[in-house]
Amino acid sequence: MSIAAATRTLKVRIKRYDPELDQPPRWEEYDIEADPLDRVLDVIQNVKWLHDDSLGLRRSCAHGVCGSDAMRINGVNALACKILVKNVRGDTLTVEPILGLPVIKDLIVDMKPFFDHYKAVMPYLVNDDPPPTTERIQTPEERARFDDTTKCILCACCTTACPPFWGDQKYVGPAAIVNAHRFIFDSRDRGAAERLDILNDAEGVWRCRTVFNCTSACPRDIKVTQAIQEVKRALLTGSVHTDDALHILES
Repeated sequence: MSIAAATRTLKVRIKRYDPELDQPPRWEEYDIEADPLDRVLDVIQNVKWLHDDSLGLRRSCAHGVCGSDAMRINGVNALACKILVKNVRGDTLTVEPILGLPVIKDLIVDMKPFFDHYKAVMPYLVNDDPPPTTERIQTPEERARFDDTTKCILCACCTTACPPFWGDQKYVGPAAIVNAHRFIFDSRDRGAAERLDILNDAEGVWRCRTVFNCTSACPRDIKVTQAIQEVKRALLTGSVHTDDALHILES
């Protein structure tokens, strides 16, 4: 016979901001009963459904795939659907929008600047070679070269955890570099030189200060800082390594 774990009472502090009413933003507190196996997203939705339906937040799949419920939870970027109440330290749950992006309302930020950076690095396969009669074949080793960076869900947890991005939103940011990495090191792609030229800009990869906040914040455990370092190395050497061979980039 299983014994249900006792519920706990959380003091939920939420940073509220309605541009038509609040100057500056304000904090509101709610006492919420929560099961240890509830997720932070469940707690916030209880606030909205039972206490204040004016609360604004984004969520969609609620299973750590869409990335839409990225927020700052007790000072750390995370997906609200992936953090269980039993893992919240203390009895206070502080929730606020991710930093560095304009706040539209409460926990909802304007993602356009983030996606503008993403689109700027050409996040798609470039290959004008004559199409083969079958697929463009890769070895398992060639595929493994960029496997880690294919896991990005564009939640913005990494970019909005980055101190250089907080200070300069023109910086392209970790997520855009991760998605550039995914194609730069793809043996089928022919656009690496153009992407690297974009990232060699003053607002490109050199803004990274190797703080590692991005890697800590990633809900998919992508080695973000390592990916950024590999892009830097490709710029310094003018080459990318694939399958232990050195491929000199086209000038």
